[in-house]
Amino acid sequence: MTTSQDESTPTAAKPPNPKIPGALLRYRALAWTTGLWLIVLTGEVIAKYGFGVDNFGWIGVVHGWVYFVYLLLTVDLAVKVRWAPLHTLGTLIAGTIPLLSFFVEHRNTAQIKRDFGI
Repeated sequence: MTTSQDESTPTAAKPPNPKIPGALLRYRALAWTTGLWLIVLTGEVIAKYGFGVDNFGWIGVVHGWVYFVYLLLTVDLAVKVRWAPLHTLGTLIAGTIPLLSFFVEHRNTAQIKRDFGI
């Protein structure tokens, strides 16, 4: 018995959504920006409640807006790469815990690059 060429060649993986690299880049930029502003916000809270310095109230507003954009871009990426809802939720929450967004971003980026060959 001979096998046809279709049976002997491995099936090619479906090409990824061409919008994934752009969405990943935007997510990475906002994950880092959110993480940096959260560190600054933590310093502001320590200065305010630890030392009575109350001159930097605008930092919380800036972080809030940056975090809002982070939420939007994370959901955009999650839809494109089809993350499970709990994975998406965990990634969204990572922007609220100091330093966690850096680790989650690194893990998510490595997984997406591996899964989609980017």
